[in-house]
Amino acid sequence: MITTLLVANRGEIACRIFRTCRDLGIATVAVYSDADAGALHVREADTAVRLPGAAPSDTYLRGDLVVAAALAAGADAVHPGYGFLSENAGFARAVQDAGLLWVGPPVKAIELMASKTRAKELMAAAGVPLLAPVDPGSATTADLPLLLKAAAGGGGRGMRIVRDLASLPGELTAASAEAVSAFGDGEVFAEPYVERGRHVEVQVMADGQGTVWALGTRDCSLQRRHQKVVEEAPAPGLDDGLRRRLHDAAVAAAQAVGYRGAGTVEFLVSAEGRPWFLEMNTRLQVEHPVTEAVFGLDLVALQLRVAEGGPLPTTTPPEPRGHAVEARLYAEDPARDWQPQTGALLSLDVPEAPGLRLDTGYTGGDTIGVHYDPMIAKIIAHAPTRTEAVRLLARALERARIHGPVTNRDLLVRSLRHPDFVAARLDTGFYDRHLTTLTATAPGEDAARRLAATAAALAAAAGPSPAGTGTGRVGPARFGAWRNLPARPQTRSYRSEPDGTEYEIAYRTGRDGIPAPGTGERVVAVHPGAVTLETDGLTRHFTVTLHGDRVHVDTSSGSYAFTALPRFTDPAERTEPGSLLAPMPGTVVRLADGLAPGAAVEAGQPLIWLEAMKMEHRILAPASGTLTALHAAPGLQVEVGALLAVVQDASATDAAPVSANAPADDPASDPVNAPVHASAHQEETTR
Repeated sequence: MITTLLVANRGEIACRIFRTCRDLGIATVAVYSDADAGALHVREADTAVRLPGAAPSDTYLRGDLVVAAALAAGADAVHPGYGFLSENAGFARAVQDAGLLWVGPPVKAIELMASKTRAKELMAAAGVPLLAPVDPGSATTADLPLLLKAAAGGGGRGMRIVRDLASLPGELTAASAEAVSAFGDGEVFAEPYVERGRHVEVQVMADGQGTVWALGTRDCSLQRRHQKVVEEAPAPGLDDGLRRRLHDAAVAAAQAVGYRGAGTVEFLVSAEGRPWFLEMNTRLQVEHPVTEAVFGLDLVALQLRVAEGGPLPTTTPPEPRGHAVEARLYAEDPARDWQPQTGALLSLDVPEAPGLRLDTGYTGGDTIGVHYDPMIAKIIAHAPTRTEAVRLLARALERARIHGPVTNRDLLVRSLRHPDFVAARLDTGFYDRHLTTLTATAPGEDAARRLAATAAALAAAAGPSPAGTGTGRVGPARFGAWRNLPARPQTRSYRSEPDGTEYEIAYRTGRDGIPAPGTGERVVAVHPGAVTLETDGLTRHFTVTLHGDRVHVDTSSGSYAFTALPRFTDPAERTEPGSLLAPMPGTVVRLADGLAPGAAVEAGQPLIWLEAMKMEHRILAPASGTLTALHAAPGLQVEVGALLAVVQDASATDAAPVSANAPADDPASDPVNAPVHASAHQEETTR
C-alpha cells in the first residue's frame, strides 16, 4: 500500500495528483528546479526536494536525480505525471530497480509504444486500422501532403507538414534535428497528411487481472502547432458504429501490449468517417478531466489502485453522463503568432459554479517564467448537454479575472462561440482557417475599450487604493479652495494592451467631488476600485484594479488591460532607430550565418534565434538594409526589451539616430525608425 508518493513533475500536473493523494490520505513529495522554488506544487506538497538548475535537461529530465529524491524523502512510490519522463521506459525501470512502486504501465508496454514506427507495426498485427507509412526517399507528388513525425516524439513537437517535394529534404533535416534536441532520438518517419481530419482519442484503463475499460471518446481537434487547445467528451457527431470501432481498436491496442494503468489511444478520423491509429500515449493525458467528469471517476485514484495491485471496481466501465469541455488557458498572444508571454500573474480568479472545475499550477502573485510550457490553467465545464457545457465554459472564461501577461482567454471565448464549433464542425485546421477572424477587432470593441479606459480614469481620479480594493464612495472635499467657475477638464491617457491603441480620457470633478467624463456617460457611482456608468440607457459595472502603471478593468462581458501613460515622455527611454528588442526573456541559441556588423540583410530574413518557454523564436530583419550593431551571441541570457541588434533601413540612410540629449520626433510614431519588438515565427523545440 502506498503511503508516500513522489510526483516526478511540476505545476498543474503535480497539483492535480496531490489533490487525489490528499483525498486518499497519501503523503506527497514534490521535486523542483531553482526556477520553481516558490511554485504552487512545491507549496502544496508535504515534502519537497530541490533539483539544482533551471533547464529541464538538468532537473525534471534527470531520472537519476528524481529517484535519489524519492529515496531521500522516504517515498515508496513514484507517479510520473504527464510530460517529461512519463513515457521513458528507462526511468520506469530505474524507479522499480530502486525498490519503489511505479505508478504507470509495465516497462515493456512503454518500450513497445515509445517508437511510433514500432507501435504502428504492432497495431497492424492486431488489426487496428492505420495510415500506411511513406518512404521519404521515394515519395512522389501523389503522396503529398506528407506529415513528418519524430518516432520518439510527442505533444506535437518536431512535426512538419510538407506540401511540395522540393522542401522535403530540408524539412526532414529540421525535424530530425528537433527530435534529437527534444527526445535524444533523431528517427523521423512520414505518413499521409489528412486534410480536415479530426483528432479523436479513447481513454483506456486496465488492471492486472485482465480487465480493460474503454472510457468513451474525446475530441481534441482544436489545436495550434499540433498542440491541443480545446477538448471535449464525448466526441460529438460520431455514429454508434464508429464509436464501437474506436473502442474496440483501443482495447485491442491495450491488450496487444499487456497494458496496465491509464493510457490513451489516439486516432485521426477523416471527413468521411474513416479512423486511423496515430499513437498510444502510455500515460495520463492533459485532457483527462473531461473523461473524469462524464464518467464520474478519479483516474488518478484508479492509477494508484491498479499500481497497488488492486482490480478495477467492475469489469465494465460506468455509464457516461452529460458532456464536458476543457479549455487550456495559455500565457500567449494568438494574434502575434502565438508568442508566449512571461511575467507576474497578478490575479487568477475563475468564477465558481456547479459543473465548473479549475486545474492550475498558479495562484495570483506567482510568476510565469521562461523555462517551461506557458499553460496557466485548464477550465473544465460539465453539463447535461454539449450546448449547456459550452455555454457555461465560455461564460466562466469571459467573467474570469486574469491579470498579468497577455493570455489566449479572448480567443477561447470566441472559439467556443464560433458557428463551426457550436455546430460541432471540427477538424485540426480550425485555427488555420479562422485565426485571423478570431483575433480581429470585433465591431464595437473600440467603443467598449474606450468606455473601460473612461472607467479607469474615473477610478484613478477618485483616489488611490490598494490593488484589488475599492471601498469608500467619493464625496465632497472637506477642506480646500472653492471656486464659482467650473474646473478645466483634466485628462488621463492609457495604452490598450497588447494592441497599443491609445486613449485620452477627459473628465471634470464637480462640486460634489465626483469626477464625470465629458463624453455623455452618466456616472452612477464612483469608487477607487469600482465604477458604474450609464450609457445609451444601459448601466454597466466596472471593476478597476491597479498594479503599478498597469490597469485592469473587468466587466461582465470581458476584460481590458491598459498601461497608464505619463504626461511627458522621458527622453532617456528613446531607442535607436531600427533597434531589434527581445520580445521576451530567453536564451540566444544561434545567429544567422555570417551575421556581423556591416552585413547586408533582407527584410524578413531570420537573424537571431531566441529560445524561450520550450520554443524557438526567429527574430526577423524588419527591413532591408545594413546591420549596424549586434549585441547577441549564442548562450546569452536576455531579458524582455533587451537590445539584440540594430538594422539601418536602406531607404532611410539619412535618418539620424535619436539622441537622449537632443529633441526629436518620437521614433515610435515612425514605422521606419521605430524600435522593433521582435514577434517572429516560433518552432517547437521542446527539451
